[in-house]
Amino acid sequence: MPYEGEFAAYRPLQRIADSDQVRALLTRAKRVRVDGAGEGLPKPLDAPPSDVALPELVLAIDGSNAEVKVTNGYPGARVGYITVASVLLNLKLIDALDEQRPVDPVKFRTTEEAATLPAALPGSNVVTREHISARDSFRAELYDLFHDAIVDDDDHVRLIETYEALLRLKPDTKPQRCPYSYDGCGESVLVRTGLTECGCQKRRAIFSTDALRVHEGFRDDSSNGEVLGEVMQVWERLLLVHLLRCFESRGMLSKVEKIAFIIDGPLAIFGHPAWLSAAISTELKRLNAKVAQGGGSDLLIIGIEKGGTFVEHFADIDIMVDEDTPLFANRSYFLPDDGYIKKRIIYSNSGKRYGADTYFGRKLFYKTANGSRIVANIPFLDDDQDTLDTSDVSRYPQLPLVCELLDKLVSSRFENALTPIVSAHAHAAIPLHLGEKVLKQLAAALMKDD
Repeated sequence: MPYEGEFAAYRPLQRIADSDQVRALLTRAKRVRVDGAGEGLPKPLDAPPSDVALPELVLAIDGSNAEVKVTNGYPGARVGYITVASVLLNLKLIDALDEQRPVDPVKFRTTEEAATLPAALPGSNVVTREHISARDSFRAELYDLFHDAIVDDDDHVRLIETYEALLRLKPDTKPQRCPYSYDGCGESVLVRTGLTECGCQKRRAIFSTDALRVHEGFRDDSSNGEVLGEVMQVWERLLLVHLLRCFESRGMLSKVEKIAFIIDGPLAIFGHPAWLSAAISTELKRLNAKVAQGGGSDLLIIGIEKGGTFVEHFADIDIMVDEDTPLFANRSYFLPDDGYIKKRIIYSNSGKRYGADTYFGRKLFYKTANGSRIVANIPFLDDDQDTLDTSDVSRYPQLPLVCELLDKLVSSRFENALTPIVSAHAHAAIPLHLGEKVLKQLAAALMKDD
């Protein structure tokens, strides 16, 4: 471990890179060959035109988390802070204002509404109430966070209701370690909804949120940034499902086809709470089937990846053949299948498909009309779509609309970014609108006269 502010200089780093050990390791590593003729490269297809209008509203969801040191007499005491922001963008109003250029800045600001859901969680050396450790304090506060969070001011539907509906979809085949195993408890538990008790003689509290298992990564003596990241990703994706279920309970699910939902990051759950991915997939399929029964089209949900392996790969292959003639033409797309991902992006010879335990959607490489490269995710909304064995676009009827929406929303401020996600991240990082509720804004927008 270096001292604070100490970094290796260029020459030691170069010495490591040129070392015999590194060179020998690289000679043993697998290499993938791609020639200038395009062998091994994907064959992008032209995006099909959409025969339906763009949605009237776009709801973008993004989160941010940080840890701060606190003074409570114990060294290394920290508190975690999470903010999940949602930005509602009125595309219909934007189009109307575009016809009246120059646009009045005051009126243009009315096209965007933001709401944030903030939370504070105990970190290392912060013990609350009568709990015996910071870890147990974290578990209790996490349950209270889900229990107390109300997205809808009008009917007071709590976020815990959506979470526990998903928990009921979790298979009972794999009990988990008791959350008090660190204190000597040897029991295995099947975490149920609500508050239950451990089966040992101490009968200590088990919270429904313990099923997320994020507490297993909690550290009593150092940073808990990874734990906060896991909570944030659950919170973001849970908010999406919660909003859809609230529309269902209000009998407004048919109105959802007017909305596009965009989430920062892949349509996946990673780490300890990965089981939630399969439950979300099952719930989205149920909700989508209900929309279809009412004569509506598939839900329009998009995940956007701002960085990572797939983003790097897209950039690499686009200029692989000729830097002056990109592989992808504007408005072209590619759906990487399981074989391509395992051979060209994340090597694997496993028989299990890529992301089987973590993803509830699949990757889409799309170059927009202005030449921006977007790595998007589209969800599995029925069993036919739930595959990576084919790139058959006919299985995904919303893909033409997704491409046109990406063309519309691509940001001119940041490379390969979407305007609503940029706005949502800004509000998540700087929570200016604490207490505002996104569902109320959505419902009001949908119920207005055309």
